[in-house]
Amino acid sequence: MSTSHQPAPPPQPDPDGLARVLDRVFGHPSGLLGRLGGRLMARGNSATEHRVVDLAKLEPDETVLVVGPGPGVGLHAAAQLAGRTIGVDPSPAMLALCHERCGDQAELREGSAAHTGEPGESVDVVLTVNNVMLWDDRAAGFAELFRVLRPGGRLLLSAHEKWLPVSRHVLADEAAEAGFADLQTWTWEPPGFTALAAQLRAVKPA
Repeated sequence: MSTSHQPAPPPQPDPDGLARVLDRVFGHPSGLLGRLGGRLMARGNSATEHRVVDLAKLEPDETVLVVGPGPGVGLHAAAQLAGRTIGVDPSPAMLALCHERCGDQAELREGSAAHTGEPGESVDVVLTVNNVMLWDDRAAGFAELFRVLRPGGRLLLSAHEKWLPVSRHVLADEAAEAGFADLQTWTWEPPGFTALAAQLRAVKPA
C-alpha cells in the first residue's frame, strides 16, 4: 500500500518573536542588538534631538530631565547648555552609551517617564524624543513629568507620527488632563529620509 506525503506547510511568521526582537533593539535595548539599535537611533534621531533642544531654549541655570535619551545625542546637546542635565532610561545598555557620549556632563539612572526618581518641582525642562510610544501608562507618565517640573517649567515631546498609538492631538489632551497648559502641537519633517515627527510643547502653570 502506498502512502502520499503532503508537503509541510510553510513556516508562519511569529509576530511575538518579531516584537521581542524590536523591543531588544529599540524598546528596551540590550546586548548586541541593543547596541546596534543605539547606533541606528543616534543616526536616525540626531536632527530631531537637536531640534528639540533648540526649541527648549535652555538657560545655563536650568535643570533638564531627558526621558529615554537612548544613545545620548540629545542629552549631550542639552548638557552643553543647561546647568544640570539628567537622563533616565530603563535600558542599562543605553545608559552605558550615554555615559560614553556624555561622560560626567550628565547624571544617569535607570527609570522611565512614570518613574523618574526626581523630587517634586526639581527640574525646569523635560525633553523626550521617540519615547512616548514606549510608555506603559501615558497618564502616569504625564502625571510624573508634571510632578517633577517646577511651576512655569516646560515639556517638549517629539515622536515619529506613524508610530504613535494615538494622534498628537490626543497626546495634548492627555497632557492637559495631567495639568499642563499652553499646549501646542505640530509636525516637523526632519532632513533626509527620517519619518515625519509629531511634536508637542506644554507648560506647567506657574
